Amino acid sequence: MADNSNDTATITQLLIAWGDGHREALDRLTPLVYEHLRRQAAAYMQREPAGHPLQPTALVHEAYLRLVDQRQVQWRNRAHFFGVAAQVMRRILVDYSRRRRAEKRGGGWERVPLTGDAVAADAPNEVDILALHESLERLAAFDPRQERIVELRYFGGLTIEETAEVVGASPATVVREWTMAKAWLRADLSRSA
Repeated sequence: MADNSNDTATITQLLIAWGDGHREALDRLTPLVYEHLRRQAAAYMQREPAGHPLQPTALVHEAYLRLVDQRQVQWRNRAHFFGVAAQVMRRILVDYSRRRRAEKRGGGWERVPLTGDAVAADAPNEVDILALHESLERLAAFDPRQERIVELRYFGGLTIEETAEVVGASPATVVREWTMAKAWLRADLSRSA
C-alpha cells in the first residue's frame, strides 16, 4: 500500500469532494482506488482454497458497488476509505461462505489459509472464514478496537500506520493490540475447533 504522498492527498481530496456531492470527483477517484482495491481483493483471495469460484475481480466489483452506494459516509481520508472497503469485503466473503454452507446443508468448511502477518501465524495454515468471523464478533464484544484492527490489517491489508490513522491510535498501540488480538484469536479458534 505504499502510495506516494501526492496520490494519498489526491485520493483524500477526491473522497471529500465526492462526499460533498461532486459526481466528477467519483469519476476521477475510480481509477486511483480501483487498482488498490483489486490488489487488496487478490491478496485476500490467495488465502482462499484453490478453485474458489469467487475471483478477485468479482470481489472488488461487488465491494466497489457497495462503496459507491454509501450515501451516509463522510470520507475523512484514504485510510478511512480503505478501512470501510475492508469491512465491505469481509461482509461479502462471510455472506458468500454462509450461502455456500447453506447450499451444502452443513457440509464442508470454507478454508482460509492464514499466512505471513495473518491472525494465527503459529497455528495451522487454514481457518474457517465463518469461524474467524464469529471469533472476531466475540473479540468485538469486549474489545471493539482490537476487532477493528484485525479487520483493517487482515481483511483490508492496511499498514500499521494506516490502521493507526483509522482507529485514532499510535502505531505502537496498534502493534501491541494487533499482537494481543492475534493471540486471543489463536486461542479462541483453537477452542472452537
